[in-house]
Amino acid sequence: MQNSEAIALSAVLLAAAGELTQRIHEGVVARGFEGVRPAHGFTFARLASDGATVTEIAAHLGVTKQAASQIVEELVRKGYVERRPHPEDARARLVVLTELGWACTRAAEEAAADAVGAWAEVLGEREMRALRTLLTSIAPYGPIKPAW
Repeated sequence: MQNSEAIALSAVLLAAAGELTQRIHEGVVARGFEGVRPAHGFTFARLASDGATVTEIAAHLGVTKQAASQIVEELVRKGYVERRPHPEDARARLVVLTELGWACTRAAEEAAADAVGAWAEVLGEREMRALRTLLTSIAPYGPIKPAW
């Protein structure tokens, strides 16, 4: 592959990811969740499994612990997450989604389905399955986080 082809492919993949992020964000806002940003969605993705510490959130987002603390504090104020005692480490606090946070996560899932559904209308179901298979073979584990 020539350098110019690699740059062109890189640009279109980044554009698709950026458009997807924007469409999910717009869908979440349209569903009534105000005051959220795409960075919050990436945080919710990390918390959805079983919660996380601020240190783990920082690593997931690729930001400093201080920046992650600010995001968590903002989400606590807005009612999307809460801090709980960590079940295995008395010195740590576990950040978990509240009911509002889970509702926002479900809204993001619906918005993602709408966005990807639009791609399926253009490509067709067979090509969508092929696209998923191909992309999974390139990047099977992500990371699913913003690259700022």
